[in-house]
Amino acid sequence: MASALCCTFTTQCKRVCLSCQSTQYNGGYPNNLVRVPVIILECLLSNASVGNHCLIVSLQIGEKSLFTKELENALERNEVDLVVHSLKDLPTTLPPGFTIGAVLKRENPFDAVVLHPKNAGKTLDTLPENRYSKLDEKDDFAAIILAAAGLKRMGWESRISQILSPDDCMYAVGQGALAVEVRARDTDILEMVSVLHDSDTVLRCIAERAFLRHLEGGCSVPVAVYTEVKDSQLYLTGAVYSLDGSDSLKETMQTGITDLNKIQEEVDERVQRVGVTASKISGPAQDGAERLGIDLANLLLSKGAKEILTVARQLNDAR
Repeated sequence: MASALCCTFTTQCKRVCLSCQSTQYNGGYPNNLVRVPVIILECLLSNASVGNHCLIVSLQIGEKSLFTKELENALERNEVDLVVHSLKDLPTTLPPGFTIGAVLKRENPFDAVVLHPKNAGKTLDTLPENRYSKLDEKDDFAAIILAAAGLKRMGWESRISQILSPDDCMYAVGQGALAVEVRARDTDILEMVSVLHDSDTVLRCIAERAFLRHLEGGCSVPVAVYTEVKDSQLYLTGAVYSLDGSDSLKETMQTGITDLNKIQEEVDERVQRVGVTASKISGPAQDGAERLGIDLANLLLSKGAKEILTVARQLNDAR
């Protein structure tokens, strides 16, 4: 079975077609020879999304699916069987018929400072008061802030001058994680990609996405998060900001996930939580993560988060 992979990463378009094959593996035990299928995917790499092409205007706060719509159209037309996204580009409510079948182990989710060469050795705190190629070609910028995971994937780690801690700057919902989007009813593909799920990442991102969804935010609203799994507890810190940062709300909550490794006896692959299908990860743990995100959002809403976000959208629309 040949499948197709379509990536949102900006890259030179190319198509690689390979046939399926299988291999034999005995795991070091000569009497236990087993045949393990090796699935070779037909790969289609593309940068055909609006978000990748509209580079000269700012992406408006509240706009959704800028990086995903064209790719989902290909998925709907059965031109591809799965699409790989940066999870932070996926809206918390997916179009009907689609689901996130895998959330891979998260890379460093924090943001990184890339300084102009003239400022080598400095940090944000030591910069004078006054994107990558733009930074080097002009003196208009002292530094830019980019996702550390993206810099690593592009092989630009050497340009990182400083990793921002959560005390300095929290990160976007889903940042650092890759998501595999598939057709929700395609059980074969769902089963195939489910082995890519990372339990901790899934729970952290479910909590983050539930927080964002309950705030009625898109991928570009001024909302930031920080999550951590520690000692069977899932911690979620969430914050909302005004556009200029002068007004903000920030709170932390936690929930227990002691049954993380307990697989549900009754597996229902139709169950989605904020767009994620993860039937082989504890259902109660996923429910707890989703409830954590909702509870934290409700706490911030009770303190005025909706008003802050409403003003942010209004100011952005007026630009």
